Amino acid sequence: MELPDPTGQPVDVVLIGAGIMSATLGTLLRALEPTRSIHVYERLDRAAAESSAPWSNAGTGHSAFCELNYTPPDADGSIDITKAIQIAEQFEVSKQLWAGMTKCGALPNPRRFIRRIPHISFVSGHKPVEFLSNRYQTLQSSPLFAGMEYTEDPQIIASWAPLIMDTREDPEPVAATRMHIGTDVNFGTITKCLLHHLDGTDGGQLHLAHEVLNIRQTDTGLWEISVRNLASGDDQRIYARFVFIGAGGGSLPLLEKTGIPEAKGYGGFPVSGQWLRCTNRDIIEKHHAKVYGMAEVGAPPMSVPHLDSRFIRGRKELLFGPYAGFSTKFLKHGSYTDLFRSLGFNNIVPMMSAGARNIDLTRYLVGQALLGTEDRIHILRKHLPGAKSADWELQIAGQRVQIIKSDGKGGGVLKFGTEVVTNKTGTIAALLGASPGASTAASIMVGLLERCFPEQFHSAQWQEKLHALIPSLGHSLHNEPERCARIRAETLEQLKMATP
Repeated sequence: MELPDPTGQPVDVVLIGAGIMSATLGTLLRALEPTRSIHVYERLDRAAAESSAPWSNAGTGHSAFCELNYTPPDADGSIDITKAIQIAEQFEVSKQLWAGMTKCGALPNPRRFIRRIPHISFVSGHKPVEFLSNRYQTLQSSPLFAGMEYTEDPQIIASWAPLIMDTREDPEPVAATRMHIGTDVNFGTITKCLLHHLDGTDGGQLHLAHEVLNIRQTDTGLWEISVRNLASGDDQRIYARFVFIGAGGGSLPLLEKTGIPEAKGYGGFPVSGQWLRCTNRDIIEKHHAKVYGMAEVGAPPMSVPHLDSRFIRGRKELLFGPYAGFSTKFLKHGSYTDLFRSLGFNNIVPMMSAGARNIDLTRYLVGQALLGTEDRIHILRKHLPGAKSADWELQIAGQRVQIIKSDGKGGGVLKFGTEVVTNKTGTIAALLGASPGASTAASIMVGLLERCFPEQFHSAQWQEKLHALIPSLGHSLHNEPERCARIRAETLEQLKMATP
């Protein structure tokens, strides 16, 4: 497909990166204004080949049902559930959008991309058990966690997740919580289907094997984007009214090229990941849950250990991990020079400051990267006592880039999560950061629409269409139990998840 003539009509929207974020934003914009021209550019030869690929992430629909790092204890032992509520509400937004896209044919049979699977938190030891009990009691105040079960009975836990209790001889007390309506999500399938649907609409175009080399704003306010066709080697320029940079770890270097003042002071800290993948079908079939434990001291949030049942290409899989590591790549298919090329006058001080403040994290990541096979199996046996080395093999996971941001005092801080950066006119935006981005993509992109298209966003036309796609928009499901129960039930029914 030919690129648009730079002397012709500018493209309304250019999305850089063919991942879940671009797919979600493109889907929303197409639904809101069907006549917009929307072009997607991806440097790889297929969509969803980086962080959105099924082997690159845990596939957990992050609802804070089992992720203990979303409910940190305060100094007095009380549990702060603010982030858990926020993430649970955001995932409900994503499910509503997917349900709507299924209804209109943009997404296939839901069984191809989402399945209902229990989410379990499991801990051992007196203090962790006390923490989990307090967490469970605190979460009961929110309807978003209605139906959560708690037990300290080893036999009940064994009925929930037999493998984690099999041959366990640890005399320490144990506890677990379980939510039946947890999910396993194939973000790769969602991404590919949404982009395929967008590519088939008038004005929608998906360009694979096209690398964005540079982005600059012209005197007219349009964005000039230099693109290389990697198949032919040809370079061309296109012009766009609005640009979204959703290139995962590649977003930061492209954001720096824009020259917008809002990009100053940002840096990136890359974190690599690996899984242990079970190869024994008998063991795989014995486990049916996502079981999350507690992270080691100094471990980044995405390194919380979990034993995951996954469904990839219709086949059940079992993963454990992730094992974190350090790499200077910003992308799984990137270059080892990515980190060094991202350094510049505007972010070198925050980067050095954040590095000095996180020596323990760096030491942890390097230590993880140096683990041998038996070291990884030893860690696995803490969660799966009967694990045998012959039943597991190493699987490369995705590459994440955590945000380093100026603290405004001459230093820098390492931030986890995601952050949207926009210029003051809202004509360009970039998404930085990592987990739980994919699960909360719909909510993040709705927020981006409000920031970059404020007049249209608050118009009666857009609001009517948005509420049709996302019925809970503008409401707090945490504060409205009846609405929460009704919308959740409708969404589960539409996504064919009403029963296990």
